[in-house]
Amino acid sequence: MKIIITGCGKIGTTITSCLASEGHDLVCIDDDAEVVNEIVNIYDVMGVCGNGADSDTLTEAGVESAELFIAVTGSDELNMLSCFIARRMGAKHTIARIRNPEYNDEKGLGLMRRELHLSMAINPDLMAAKELENILKFPSAVNVEIFSGRNFEMVQIRLKPNSALDGMSLSEMRKKYDAKFLVCVVQREDEVFIPDGSFVLKSGDKIGLTASPSEIQKLLKMLGILQKQARNVMILGASRTAFYLAKRLLLVGNTVKIIEKDKQKCAEFSNLLPGAMVICGDGASQELLLEEGLETTDAFVALTGMDEENILISIFASTKNVPKVIAKVNRNELASMAEDLGLDCIVSPKKIISDIVTRYARALENTIGSNVENLYKIMDGKAEVLEFSVQSDFEYVNIPLKDMHLKSNILIAGILRGKKIIIPAGDDVIMPGDNVIVLAAGGRMQDLLDIIK
Repeated sequence: MKIIITGCGKIGTTITSCLASEGHDLVCIDDDAEVVNEIVNIYDVMGVCGNGADSDTLTEAGVESAELFIAVTGSDELNMLSCFIARRMGAKHTIARIRNPEYNDEKGLGLMRRELHLSMAINPDLMAAKELENILKFPSAVNVEIFSGRNFEMVQIRLKPNSALDGMSLSEMRKKYDAKFLVCVVQREDEVFIPDGSFVLKSGDKIGLTASPSEIQKLLKMLGILQKQARNVMILGASRTAFYLAKRLLLVGNTVKIIEKDKQKCAEFSNLLPGAMVICGDGASQELLLEEGLETTDAFVALTGMDEENILISIFASTKNVPKVIAKVNRNELASMAEDLGLDCIVSPKKIISDIVTRYARALENTIGSNVENLYKIMDGKAEVLEFSVQSDFEYVNIPLKDMHLKSNILIAGILRGKKIIIPAGDDVIMPGDNVIVLAAGGRMQDLLDIIK
């Protein structure tokens, strides 16, 4: 599929990397010749130097034959204009990054999407805030992925030293703990496993559990690792992500304290978020953090624009036994380093957006029988979990799962039938109208048929 991406910053480069690995025919546009040369040298893509809203540049990129046009420059207005012109020149689908809070209220965004014929508007900061909110609601987890309108979750947890599950096989775990759940993936150091019943867990493993929210809470309570929902939250940095997160937390009655050293940003946040306490000061100062109650807060979230600062101050917060510590880290190499240093919970806006765009591109390629509803890359990108909606013409309906010959490293992790949640066993079947959760390690799926040998 031919895809054009304009804007090759952090988000654009990450999207390019993901879509290039999927085998798409990519053209990247940027007004910086050095950036274009670098991305062309790294990835198997074509590059065009120019303005993504210029018709001559778009013609050179071949916009008239583009299936998908993605605008992720640093300017919301340029992104919207680029998509509008690209659509008029023949691009079939368009996606624009729109970050400004003034554009992101429901009424205004809906109007722009209709008038500009946008297929999708994406906001990395808002998406990151939603992910952070999910984690703060469920602080026992290092990550939470949600399917089918919050009816079904995949929760990733890290097994601590002396965990009750250390040395226990999955079959023993199912017998011991009376909850409807499935351990569907395990990451041990750099290896990812789709485990069977004989698989033995070890401390340090990162495991992925699928179940309904109530069943996961029940299991974690029995394991003695269920933490209460974070109500008192300290946020470092008055970034856009911090704004969206604080707004969402205040709406549900949480206490929010924001620390920022820029006086102008502090004034803006005080006006925009009257329910939050905004402290003007250097969050890198350990004394200031302690004075502002770091040791008694439920959660600390580092959201400055510097990955290194987020990591270092989060590590300090961890040493003060803050129950939940989360750091925003965009650079992959720093994210893995942060985990090695003991930070389990890392959020990356560019990863969230690349997952959304990858899902959309795969949905455009769907064959008959199913549609991609959700896609998440998990376990450091070594596995994928997808949600498919099953159509009436899917050829394997009403066949017991035990009689379906699934490819290796593929697992059906859940079946959602209306409000019913099925943790699948061999006698279960897939029916039209179901939503099916599939996990794949080391492979790529764009259609539910891809699970069959």
